[in-house]
Amino acid sequence: MALSTWIQSHYEEQGPVAWVAFLLELIAALTLFFLMALTCADVFGRYFLDNAVDGTTELTEMGIAILVFAELPIVTWRGGHVVVDILDKMLGNTLIKVLGLFSAFLMSTSLYFLAVRIYELAARSHRRGEVTEYLQMPVGYIVEYIAVMSWVTAATMITYGVYKLFVSSRD
Repeated sequence: MALSTWIQSHYEEQGPVAWVAFLLELIAALTLFFLMALTCADVFGRYFLDNAVDGTTELTEMGIAILVFAELPIVTWRGGHVVVDILDKMLGNTLIKVLGLFSAFLMSTSLYFLAVRIYELAARSHRRGEVTEYLQMPVGYIVEYIAVMSWVTAATMITYGVYKLFVSSRD
């Protein structure tokens, strides 16, 4: 089976969005596999060889950042966030749509400005030459990645809000 056929049959998204989702999930899956292998090697080395893997904590922190921020745009696009709908039965359908669009706008705006600040911190890390404590790896690249993925998530959040507004208006 060709990869494109597999993606079309396993992803609800269509076209390039499905490929982006596949790529981000592949990054997350490879990162998770790396974290699993790192943990196994660290535990094996710690208990059987009396020597842990140096920098495991730093690598785990970076891996978790890569994993979380690779999945965040996908979860956002699929509407996988927690939603409280206690008042939905009391409010009208139009008001629910307006509030949904307002919340999508508010969240995407917040993520955008948060990403701007994170990117400024990444630039400062690059200027100062900040590195991790044990492995001496540059910190700025991971922080830049977090900023870029926050911008992508902001874009998917507002796109999702508008998409849901038009899709639900047809129902």
